[in-house]
Amino acid sequence: MAKNSAVVLGHEQRPGTTRTLLTAEQGGLVKRTVLPGGLRIITEHMPSVRSAAIGIWVNVGSRDELPSQTGSAHYLEHLLFKGTKTRSALDISSSIDAVGGEMNAFTSKEFTCFYTRVLDTSVPMAIDVLVDMITSATIATADVNGERQVVLEEIAMRDDDPSDLVHEHFAKGLWGDSPLGRSILGTVENISSLSRRSIYGFYNKFYSPDRLVVAIAGNVDHAQVVKMVRKAFANGGVDLAGDTSPFTPTKRKQIVKRTGDTIFVPKTTEQSNVVIGVPGLDRGDDRRYSLSLLNAALGGGMSSRLFQEVREKRGLVYSVYSYAQQFLDSGMVGVYAGCGPARLDAVRETVTMVLDDVATNGITAAELEKAKGQLAGGMVLGLEDTGSRMSRIAKAELTTGDVPSVSQVLDRVQAVTLDDVNALAHHLWSQERLTTIVGPE
Repeated sequence: MAKNSAVVLGHEQRPGTTRTLLTAEQGGLVKRTVLPGGLRIITEHMPSVRSAAIGIWVNVGSRDELPSQTGSAHYLEHLLFKGTKTRSALDISSSIDAVGGEMNAFTSKEFTCFYTRVLDTSVPMAIDVLVDMITSATIATADVNGERQVVLEEIAMRDDDPSDLVHEHFAKGLWGDSPLGRSILGTVENISSLSRRSIYGFYNKFYSPDRLVVAIAGNVDHAQVVKMVRKAFANGGVDLAGDTSPFTPTKRKQIVKRTGDTIFVPKTTEQSNVVIGVPGLDRGDDRRYSLSLLNAALGGGMSSRLFQEVREKRGLVYSVYSYAQQFLDSGMVGVYAGCGPARLDAVRETVTMVLDDVATNGITAAELEKAKGQLAGGMVLGLEDTGSRMSRIAKAELTTGDVPSVSQVLDRVQAVTLDDVNALAHHLWSQERLTTIVGPE
């Protein structure tokens, strides 16, 4: 589908202006303000609810780290909860707990997000707390040292879960010792040696207004939100008046290190965990809607080919699914399965049979229609709360700068043809496949 010529992307919008991206008639009133310092504020008005989900998204993730900084983005996420110049860690958590709210954060390879969900009457306080954390974190040496063991425990927890660990080793096998191939959590060696100076330097470099998106969905007024955000940043001593455009990341050449191999990681577990995958699409690829439909038909539900062939017909596994990851300049698609070690060969043979057939013959028209229904229903049902609405507008703003309506996305999905999906299936699954196994010898 051709892009609407009237669409103005986030990084193209003139600083100091506000635009209406979607109207109420298009499913939700969405507005975006770009402040002179490059900070973007995007809201979706939901008058039928009495709550709001607030997220501050930072355009930085683990892929922005130098090798010596591995794990810094995630470590920093922890530390921003430890206190600011005016609030202790207890003050931060108590402020949200006292109004029955929820607060958390996550780090991905490309973004970091701090979010909360509160009653609409508590929005001013929640904005102030989140902005305070982002702008005025002390990152004290005592907190860096105290939180170090917590992060190491999180790594240990990941290492004890082979169904998580197999994905880490697959990424490392596919992209090697590159930013996309490294763990978001970092390594035990790196986390043990990271200094306060290094982490604080990472914070100062990347947590700038031009990399920030404040996204709010709920019973809020956009103009009032902009005033609250301006005030909170002013309280944090951040100048939002500078003439800076929003940050836009540039694509980097991502070299796939290995395909056609099998990587085995011995681990004493009851199950063998396996991922079979290939390089995929980057997130700007026009074929991403075809990819979503192919994934749904291949391994996206109980009626998918993989589930029917591997679990229902042969009873080889409890869990089997396909998935895709898309980044700015790279991507991957894969199949995961967990099974008893004695059934590993049978699982690999069955999955390979399914993938070979999809690569050669594609999916059927009936499978495509079912996938379209599954995708449409899942999307609409998944947008029933403020948190999912907030995430949708924030991710769209960060990844493409364009926030399409739900109807527009559904139209794009419906426009995908069987030839589109089958051409992509052949392109992807005809490649040499990388297999990663974590489990007993």
